[in-house]
Amino acid sequence: MNYNNSYIQKRYKVNGMTFIEVLIALVILVTGILGAVAMQATAKKGSFDAMQRSLASSLAQDILEKMRSNDASPTQPTLNSYAGTYGANDPGVAPVPACNQVAALCTPGQMVTNDIYQWTQALRGANVTSGGQNTGGLVGAIGCITEANNAVTVTISWQGRTSTDDGAAASSDFDVNSACGAANDRRRQVHIQAFVY
Repeated sequence: MNYNNSYIQKRYKVNGMTFIEVLIALVILVTGILGAVAMQATAKKGSFDAMQRSLASSLAQDILEKMRSNDASPTQPTLNSYAGTYGANDPGVAPVPACNQVAALCTPGQMVTNDIYQWTQALRGANVTSGGQNTGGLVGAIGCITEANNAVTVTISWQGRTSTDDGAAASSDFDVNSACGAANDRRRQVHIQAFVY
């Protein structure tokens, strides 16, 4: 039997892939997988930062609503009692009475003490703990409240994950609380202004 050698050689040339082609395909595949992993990591960082900003905004609204609900009489004004800087230090032991039951009626001054204690705990993330450590809340949160003629400004500062411009650098409209928190390139801030009557 006589086989044509040129036919066999042509057949081997058109069948299969060369080693170089396989390597190129692997490089393209690995590059795509690494790109997808990097995109996932970036998305996770962005999601965490968005969650922190949302929480800061929620906490600022929370203290404003507590201030509005603490109905003080003209002889016992309490709005200015909320002014201060909170979150850097442990608020200590919970105040007594806790003002969380109908049977325990509190004065407006006692409500201020309870509201500030609860808000400071929320800033520090004390409502979620793991192994005795606070794991909820904002990273390095500081809350600042100022009041002048029923105009209240609430500023919450926290530490972001990535370096960028200082959060207070662009806040010329809020010079009162721009010093809230430590100045650095990771500081983020949320400012809310409201009138409380």
